[in-house]
Amino acid sequence: MFIGLMTALVAFVLDQASKMLVFSFLANSRPVFELMPFFNLVMAWNTGVSFSMFDNLGGAGVYVLSAFSLIVVGFLLYWLRDEKSVLIQMALGMIIGGAIGNVADRVRMGAVFDFLDIHAFGYHWPAFNLADSFICIGAALVIGNGLFFNKEWDETDTIANGQTSDAKVKTQQSDEAEK
Repeated sequence: MFIGLMTALVAFVLDQASKMLVFSFLANSRPVFELMPFFNLVMAWNTGVSFSMFDNLGGAGVYVLSAFSLIVVGFLLYWLRDEKSVLIQMALGMIIGGAIGNVADRVRMGAVFDFLDIHAFGYHWPAFNLADSFICIGAALVIGNGLFFNKEWDETDTIANGQTSDAKVKTQQSDEAEK
């Protein structure tokens, strides 16, 4: 659990520090700063969740979305407590740290500060921040691990297809003997 909690702490600190630095920079210069032809720093406030979903909840949105995020964090902490895989511990830590970073913004400022703006050919991806990135990367790692590297899933799938684990081992041994 230690690795996951340390990952969460690092994600939270990086998120909050980046928001503070970029906000300070943009507030003292201009609300849009072009770094590359396809990448800007912007000053955007998100009162909803990802891609501004549920941004029409009004003042109650801060409390509803924060409570929901903290419930999810509680579930992830419970999962983290028993997780053996270091990769999944780190992935859960990234999600937890990112979620808490956005909750801190929502409670402190009433909205989440987003500042990363990727665009091409006149189309802009919705602005996001490091917390959002940590959440997405962590979720991708958990999903990818579950789809491609989870041995329990492979055994369950084999059993569901009518072949027991013992039969699978015998088949593999027969295949090796034939070679």
